Amino acid sequence: MVTLEELERDPHAAVAAIRPIGWMDALGGWVVSGRALAIAVMRDPETFTVDDPRFSTAQVVGPSMLSLDGPTHATHRRPFESPFTLPETRRRFTQPVEATVADLLARLRDTADLRTTLAGPLSVAVVAYALGLPQASAATVLDWYTAISDSVTGVTAGRPVTPEGAAAFAELHKHVASGIDSDGLLSAAAHDLSTDQVVANAAVLMFGGIETTEGMITNALWHLLTHPDQLALVRADPALLPNALEESLRLEPAAAVVDRYATRDIELAGAHIRRGDLVVVSLAGAGRDPEIFTDPDTFDVRRTNARRHLAFASGPHICLGMHLTRLETQTAVAAVLDLPDLQLQPDSPAPRGLVFRKVPALNVTWSA
Repeated sequence: MVTLEELERDPHAAVAAIRPIGWMDALGGWVVSGRALAIAVMRDPETFTVDDPRFSTAQVVGPSMLSLDGPTHATHRRPFESPFTLPETRRRFTQPVEATVADLLARLRDTADLRTTLAGPLSVAVVAYALGLPQASAATVLDWYTAISDSVTGVTAGRPVTPEGAAAFAELHKHVASGIDSDGLLSAAAHDLSTDQVVANAAVLMFGGIETTEGMITNALWHLLTHPDQLALVRADPALLPNALEESLRLEPAAAVVDRYATRDIELAGAHIRRGDLVVVSLAGAGRDPEIFTDPDTFDVRRTNARRHLAFASGPHICLGMHLTRLETQTAVAAVLDLPDLQLQPDSPAPRGLVFRKVPALNVTWSA
């Protein structure tokens, strides 16, 4: 029987063994790891809802677009949508992202953990800019984020909200609430939502943006630097870089799972799901479905259907900031690959995590 520790370290064999769906005692629920079934579940919020008291993120930050369905979900999401369309993302964020990446790399010498010195600070700076938040140090926001995301992961594993997570959200609440009076996205959202609702939605956007971007950047670099043959292909043809990033997302999505709860008895691929059962959609498992992806455990930057991954989910809860995350990742990874004699240190660990999967550190060296 698979354990939580094993799922945190490497879930891929376990979710493959039960594809397309199976029960996992460690999670106390059904796990969907087939791509077609994952799409069906995520696109049917009437049967598989996020609106349940057990939903982990809502226990930490309160109700938000992430933990609501139906008309209420639309009310919470609508005020935040327009700034994150693809045209608006390119128009508003290309220059700030390029400038921030250049500034962060200029501060480094010839060795660094690129998770803490580039990916993390970049994601914090960009999401704060996107939301029009008051200035706070990247270290402070990352401390809040770490405490909150650790608390969410713990709730998913059946543990209570941590005091550290609750305290971090209280600090974040004060910070976000102070930005509502500014002339920006939060102020506009406050026309339709209460202060607590604005804060909860800003929190899931902040931490979704930080988690997704930090994980996407560091996992992509880890994949490229641990597969020198694939890195050589990208260096020889930089036009392959966007597809290489999608391939990394397919293998190790930054958000590995999303939770749903059955609203009625239903049968899925022979599994008899009861009303109230937890249904965990494994985005990581869907990305390695052999019915869709040939040699699914292989990192192949020339894979023609890499973008068929579900790393940004699907249905009404598809990731609001996916275009921004892609822009940040492509900009950062391209800049890092330009560093001369870039090498991954032997002590740099592989991605890990139960809910959020990324490398704990990305230790690299290069010639100054």
